[in-house]
Amino acid sequence: MKPPPFEYSAAHSVEEAVDLLAEHGDEAKVLAGGQSLLPLLSLRLARPGILVDINPVAELATISDGSGLELGAMVRHRAAERSAAVRTEAPLVIEALGLVGHAAIRSRGTIGGSVAHADPAAELPAVLLALDGEVVATSRRGARTVAARDLFAGFLTTTLEPDELLTAVRLPAGPARVGSSFQEFSRRSGDFGVVGVACGLALSGDGRVDHGRLAFSGVAGTPVRADGAEAVLAGASPSAELWEQAGREAASQLDPPGDLHGSPAYRRHLAAVLAQRALAQAFDRAKGAK
Repeated sequence: MKPPPFEYSAAHSVEEAVDLLAEHGDEAKVLAGGQSLLPLLSLRLARPGILVDINPVAELATISDGSGLELGAMVRHRAAERSAAVRTEAPLVIEALGLVGHAAIRSRGTIGGSVAHADPAAELPAVLLALDGEVVATSRRGARTVAARDLFAGFLTTTLEPDELLTAVRLPAGPARVGSSFQEFSRRSGDFGVVGVACGLALSGDGRVDHGRLAFSGVAGTPVRADGAEAVLAGASPSAELWEQAGREAASQLDPPGDLHGSPAYRRHLAAVLAQRALAQAFDRAKGAK
């Protein structure tokens, strides 16, 4: 199929991009990697009046670390996968990126595009939520930060305003004894997961769980944080029984949709099993962390 007609404008700076968004409002769509937007255009499920291409904006393709990690919106998935800073500061991102489509897709897909597209089955929104990350939204009015908990509003919908450009994704520095794991079940390699879970687990000095973080993909119109399971984990002694209990608690709080890939009950079962596996692996990694 062919996309509907649209105007095209390439921005060469953040200022130029936000000026275009301010001028065209919700008639404009931002073109980053195009791995989600272009199929939607070809299927005529999106009909923007103008595409604002931010690929030429070099300032958005940087990775910086220090007290946390900041990924520019135009950082390609493959660039992040190969980044020593990302591998050191946020290994959960590396693990999740390995499950995003295939290498050819990741060579074009971008960090900012994946988050702004807000697909509830995608990996990076769940990772951002699990790590208590935030995004930077820039417009003519200036820049503001939006916490992940406040970003995802519904299916393919965020709380960003039409004139705002997502310019960066920020992930906070984690504690010393922390491990992480991303678990996902999909029908075929490279498919969106039927259910996925991003997990972070930190240990206190006495070996107990300081805190656990679980965020699911594929179980609702947005990624879902498992607050009830996290309450079960806080301060508890690590054990296989604890991981199983937390997995059951997490699944009991979910109300997933049913479709041709699985019923609500099947998705809850997957959520419990994947959470249990993720917690066990994150714990093993936390024990080895310094």
